Amino acid sequence: MPRPVLRLAFALGASLLAACADRHSIEVGSVPDDYRTRHPIVVDEDTALLEIPVTSSDIRLSVPAKGRIEDFAGQFRASRSAAMRVLLPAGSANERAAELASRDVVATLRHAGVPRDRILLQPYHADGQAGAVPIRLSYATLAAKTAPCGRWPEDLGETSENKQYFNFGCASQQNLAAQVADPRDLLGPRGRSPIDAARRTEMLESYRTGDKTSSAAPAVESDYDW
Repeated sequence: MPRPVLRLAFALGASLLAACADRHSIEVGSVPDDYRTRHPIVVDEDTALLEIPVTSSDIRLSVPAKGRIEDFAGQFRASRSAAMRVLLPAGSANERAAELASRDVVATLRHAGVPRDRILLQPYHADGQAGAVPIRLSYATLAAKTAPCGRWPEDLGETSENKQYFNFGCASQQNLAAQVADPRDLLGPRGRSPIDAARRTEMLESYRTGDKTSSAAPAVESDYDW
């Protein structure tokens, strides 16, 4: 085979081999793994629950108990759940007291803005139970959670690959899941709200006339213009 043809065949073979190479398969040991992959936040259906203990002598709710129910009702409205379940103990020593106290529970929920047709009174089995068996308020909602932290499958002293340890980032992921106001925000962005046409017109007019378009600083803001 002539030398020019041999060189051409060699170059063509080298180019084909280079094209088949996977340049993304090479990983540097010092690049850490993504903690979001190890400790993913999962949004799933959950049950929000509030227990109101009732003694056999209680016929009305205390002021602190009403405050907890009002706060729970606010969370219920924000969750946009379909119904609030008020579960009353059946067969317990305080069954009659819980039935009387449930009237206050319903009245407090109504006062907090929960419609009557979305409040479901239901019994739950508490046969033979004594003491302050609670009235339970619950509703279905979405919750953001991660798997439990504190898992150490590998020796922390092994740092030859300079990678993150397995539990790294777990607490941050759990805090984010606990703090998010609406778990749906973790699934995707919210839709854009309509523009404020009047405000836009005012800003454009200020821009055309050379006036300031920035908001005025609040009176409590400190001025360090020395």
